[in-house]
Amino acid sequence: MKISTLSRVLILVCSILLTAAIFLPIWRIELDAPQYPEGLVMQIFSNKLGGDVDIINGLNHYIGMPTLHVENFIEFKILPYLIGLFALLFLITAISLSKKMLYFMFYSFVIFGIISMVDFWRWEYNYGHNLNPNAAIIVPGMSYQPPLIGFKQLLNFGAYSIPDLGGWAMLIGGVLVLIVYLKESRLLNKFRKTKSVSSIIFLFVSLVLLSCSDIEFEPININKDKCDYCKMTISDIRFAGELITKKGRVNKFDDVKCLISFCDENKDIQFKSKLVSDFSTNQLIDLESAYIVTSETLRSPMGGNSASFANKEIAEKNAKSYNSIIKDWNQYNK
Repeated sequence: MKISTLSRVLILVCSILLTAAIFLPIWRIELDAPQYPEGLVMQIFSNKLGGDVDIINGLNHYIGMPTLHVENFIEFKILPYLIGLFALLFLITAISLSKKMLYFMFYSFVIFGIISMVDFWRWEYNYGHNLNPNAAIIVPGMSYQPPLIGFKQLLNFGAYSIPDLGGWAMLIGGVLVLIVYLKESRLLNKFRKTKSVSSIIFLFVSLVLLSCSDIEFEPININKDKCDYCKMTISDIRFAGELITKKGRVNKFDDVKCLISFCDENKDIQFKSKLVSDFSTNQLIDLESAYIVTSETLRSPMGGNSASFANKEIAEKNAKSYNSIIKDWNQYNK
């Protein structure tokens, strides 16, 4: 029995995605803490570790966690070949059009995925629990196992564990194989509900696209969020600001003065967005295209005493009422 042309194309795409996953980072663990404003990242490839591994190893040493070295993991020796084997067998499936081989590959790939995640959890558990009893920092009862997927707070570090590009390629490949399996086994016909299946596929694609999209901004929560420079609680939205780094980290501020000071002290960080609250609408606007009015009577939280406006006419009216003038970003930031 042969699979259809459409199934053949989807299986070919799956084979290509798996081939790409061999060379792309499959998983990433991000660590955020105040002392690392740009965060630390460890990327897990099929055959190596990437990112800030040396810095993370240094931190692990203080809390007694084993340091990470590629040679200690047999997975890095066999994983590229396993993924490559699946990519090759999916290619052969597409060429042979064999339905039996498709079923075999589907079940094999599911088992491979389950074993891989269990092994990853075991790997994280061992590193998070087998601590050196003579470590410099020991917190009784504390373990440092990162989350399998999602977020977990570890002392003053926020740990995010999420798929990277290669991981997403493998996930999408797995979904394509699932769709082909359901179609060729005629299980789809039992759903009468083509709409339901389509909705699930649409939802998955939407989530993937959403996860890959850039962060526009993050709402500032008054009387809850703290300024990332002066550490005071942000209490007046009219003077608040926000920085978004190219890596997507968000820093919030209670005063444009704090925002500028933060930039001055972190010149090595590249920012994607510099936002400030519009004084008249309380909406976040681009700081570098804002019209800024400074007056001692504005009395902002940390003494910046500057109000920002998206609209020039409104800025001019406010400048007149505060007996001041408007400045653009370049004039203001001299």
